[in-house]
Amino acid sequence: MNEPLAERLRPKTLADYVSQTHLVGTHGTLTQHIKQGLIPSMIFWGPPGTGKTTLANIIASESGRPFFALSAINSGVKDIRDVIDKAKQSGGLFTTKNPILFIDEIHRFSKSQQDSLLQAVEKGWITLIGATTENPSFEVIPALLSRCQVYILNAFNKNDLETLLKRAIETDVHLSKKNIKLEETTAILRLSGGDARKLLNIFELIVNSEDSDDITITDALVSQKIQNNTARYDKTGEQHYDIISAFIKSIRGSDPNAAVYWLARMIEGGEDVKFIARRLLILSSEDIGNANPTALVIANNTFQAVATIGYPESRILLSQCATYLACSPKSNASYTAIGKAQQLVRETGDLSVPLDIRNAPTKLMKELGYGENYQYAHNYENNFANQEFMPDALKNTKLYDPGNNARENTDRAFLRQRWKDKYGY
Repeated sequence: MNEPLAERLRPKTLADYVSQTHLVGTHGTLTQHIKQGLIPSMIFWGPPGTGKTTLANIIASESGRPFFALSAINSGVKDIRDVIDKAKQSGGLFTTKNPILFIDEIHRFSKSQQDSLLQAVEKGWITLIGATTENPSFEVIPALLSRCQVYILNAFNKNDLETLLKRAIETDVHLSKKNIKLEETTAILRLSGGDARKLLNIFELIVNSEDSDDITITDALVSQKIQNNTARYDKTGEQHYDIISAFIKSIRGSDPNAAVYWLARMIEGGEDVKFIARRLLILSSEDIGNANPTALVIANNTFQAVATIGYPESRILLSQCATYLACSPKSNASYTAIGKAQQLVRETGDLSVPLDIRNAPTKLMKELGYGENYQYAHNYENNFANQEFMPDALKNTKLYDPGNNARENTDRAFLRQRWKDKYGY
């Protein structure tokens, strides 16, 4: 019984796979790829315990392909080349089904390690499946990312997690011999944080800690058995997401004291400086924006600096940036505006660009009236011409509403003076 419950319950087929129906459901993207026998190189991006490794194994099994696996934690360029050589020998050059090379935590590979994969992926010697908990746009080199499809795996929801618990009780070779009743699940689901592996590990610990084979799972029992040490910081688990959330919300809430506390928690836990700085960069635009445009400049400079300096000195730069952002006026007007605009595009489709503001690089386009009535703003008083720039169907639509702060109130006054009553500023 040395094999953990999570490993014993690891699905072997798509039919047994729980969650990620957008990928592996009846009409899921990966389901269709497997049916068609066309497996592209891909990156699985999602939180821990969402089935990335399991899914890679299932794809290899159901598509009938040789499977090789590496972990970025303990593999180097030599290991990659050795596996690629084996992959070529096992089928890459001799069959229509090239082997799958699965790389766990691919975001930990250096640029040179990722570069060593390019030729094998491009030549079709292997089909690469990478797994990462970090945004691949930042952590995977562009050349490799462009050769891969990116699929997002979501944290398991309540129904998924309860399904796993019931499956463990009913089908596991050891647990099925016991009389286990799920009376309450709130505590154990909360502790799992949507991580299926963590859920099953906790569940097994609780069951094994009971002397009797008659076990009733309650919130009180879970709380009693599991000591939830909130002082611990786990870069790969629930604490990773909870603490960065607390950090961002403290800055958004203009509390520099809480911000530096949560920052210290991450620093002491060895969190990646670029991860922290990247979130500050996003916040500077999402939560401050035009209320203080300098915030974006400072956050970007912080990101560039910490990427060069590293620990321990980066803690000072991160603290300076975090406290500056926390003390800055706040506005989410730009964030809200692009959200509204994207929703409008989804609802209205590809509306035509007004002829007046179209580009006219050819004689024919000019003859068709492209750009004919365009009013060049600099030719008018105050460098402004009252011209319609929206598609005809969206005239007078206001998407950007400046926030109520000194900086954006200036923007509002400017827009009101220029556009009068057109947008209701």
